[in-house]
Amino acid sequence: MAPALVLVLAAGEGTRMRSSLAKVLHEANGRAMVGHVLAATAPLEAHATCVVVGHQRDRVRDFLQGTHPGVLTAVQDEQRGTGHAVRVALQQLGEQSLELDSGTVMVLTGDTPLLTAQTLLSLHAVHVEAQAAATVLTAVVADASGYGRILRADNGDVLGIVEHKDANAAQRAICEFNSGIYVFDLPLLRSALSQLTTDNAQGEEYLTDVLAILHKAGHRVAASIAADADEVMGVNDRVQLALASQLLRQRVNESHMRAGVTIIDPQTTWIEAGVSIARDVVIEPNTFLKGATSIAEGAHIGPDTTLVDCAVEAGAVVLRSHATGAVIGPRATVGPFTYLRPGSVLGEQAKAGAYVEMKSARIGRGSKVPHLSYVGDAEIGDDTNIGAATIFANYDGVTKHRSIVGSGVRVGSDNVIVAPATIGDGAYTAAGSVITGDVPAGSLAVARAAMRIIEQWVLRKRAGTSSAVLAQAAIDRDEEQH
Repeated sequence: MAPALVLVLAAGEGTRMRSSLAKVLHEANGRAMVGHVLAATAPLEAHATCVVVGHQRDRVRDFLQGTHPGVLTAVQDEQRGTGHAVRVALQQLGEQSLELDSGTVMVLTGDTPLLTAQTLLSLHAVHVEAQAAATVLTAVVADASGYGRILRADNGDVLGIVEHKDANAAQRAICEFNSGIYVFDLPLLRSALSQLTTDNAQGEEYLTDVLAILHKAGHRVAASIAADADEVMGVNDRVQLALASQLLRQRVNESHMRAGVTIIDPQTTWIEAGVSIARDVVIEPNTFLKGATSIAEGAHIGPDTTLVDCAVEAGAVVLRSHATGAVIGPRATVGPFTYLRPGSVLGEQAKAGAYVEMKSARIGRGSKVPHLSYVGDAEIGDDTNIGAATIFANYDGVTKHRSIVGSGVRVGSDNVIVAPATIGDGAYTAAGSVITGDVPAGSLAVARAAMRIIEQWVLRKRAGTSSAVLAQAAIDRDEEQH
């Protein structure tokens, strides 16, 4: 049985983050914290999911519309506690004609990025099996300072939760703490919310008080203990954010390694949640794989490589390079020190070598740009070689233009190809040429000035320099030999 509603509380400012960005939008291992929470709740298949927004509501809504368009939002204008947030959310959802008269409601916070779907599914299953009015997700640690403590009856049922600031010494010694994640029976939750007060240290409506209200009314309150306390860790500052990212990295890396990926040094390898990697891929140290990057079987990535939203096909090698929005074909090679910008596409066994930058360029099968070149807005055919230090001059100051280089072409070193230009199949261009027009197939283009020699210019114009002294000595030796 699926929950009727998943409710994610994400209205707070998060002052301890010391940031102009809403806390729940801060990223942990490449994904916003609230995005991690919503990914964990997705397998619950709730009838509706709602995020309660407040601080920077428009910014949070824009994020949700771009990444989770099916998620609803409710507004908590004034942050007066978790109980108040749930109450106003249920009221607003009713005003939006969302029929919520029965079933269960799961309430979570948007700053718990380590949650897993398995833990949430288990929590909901415990609630249903216990036929409880409410079930709280808890965890046990050696020191629960700062967290609300779970108060249990002799039979194990939950009597209530006492916040750390309101707890006495005996209660603070309890090691089981409240995660802030609950499942409620909806009608009973509505009734209990109407009975909340602000008689506490914070002067807020605590959602935790609902558990005591339900127990006092004779309803059963159950608990589900998380197997891993790290999962329910809330993030309140940058230190905790870094720790959460570290734990997420470890979780993701272990998952890939168990699926057949070799990660040489997991401590220096960062792989975001949206990355897909096939078996027998090797990831070298200091590699960052981000966004929607996909890597096919047998590819070799790194070291010192960053790939963002890239597709790397089978058997490709990417060494000490940075690429964004690029497609690297089967058995293609990239690097070292290569920069592939969006729209770069390398065909099968193509090469983008050392100190090469590409942008919006397609490189055909077996073609090579070995070193020290810029290829922008270009189409290059198969089995073509682009000589060292070649520049595709694609920008006239106002508009970008494309150049087309055919198959079997040999572009000489230190060429400038001024777009728009077309070089036909099998053509050659001489080293040092500036190509300003089309080159017919099979032709040789020579576009450079004839070399002139001005003899003894250094002796006349640079007299007294070390060059002039060395030149004179060489001239003298040459005259003696003849």
